[in-house]
Amino acid sequence: MTNEEVHQLVCMISARDFQKTFRHEAFFNRRLKTTGGRYMLRTHNIELNYTMYELFGLDELIGIIKHELCHYHLHLEQKGYQHNDRDFKQLLAEVGAPRYCASIKHPAAKTLYKHHYVCNKCGQSYERKRRVNIMKYRCGKCSGQLLEK
Repeated sequence: MTNEEVHQLVCMISARDFQKTFRHEAFFNRRLKTTGGRYMLRTHNIELNYTMYELFGLDELIGIIKHELCHYHLHLEQKGYQHNDRDFKQLLAEVGAPRYCASIKHPAAKTLYKHHYVCNKCGQSYERKRRVNIMKYRCGKCSGQLLEK
């Protein structure tokens, strides 16, 4: 899907579900990583996460667009457009927009252990993110000396 197609989709959803026109720009921002989309207060543009579209498809993208259009229309009408405002929650319910988007699990978010230690006496294994001073610390099981593997 191109930026022109997503802009047409936003205009169509705004007219169909909100009965209002969308007069600004809507486009994909490929740098977005943790959010589905965002409404820019100064420019009134809507930026959408392309990865959300790739992973979850058109239905999830439509939900994100509805959510951002709630921010857009309420802000232009000078009503409560923030997540905790009553006007925002009401409009979300009226148009069937989700409050939160699906979660993207990044492979980098997994716990990566860089250091591996083994007890010299009993063979107990320890994995740590941070380095351990093996001259200062001992095995918790048998008090044996630790060796870095």
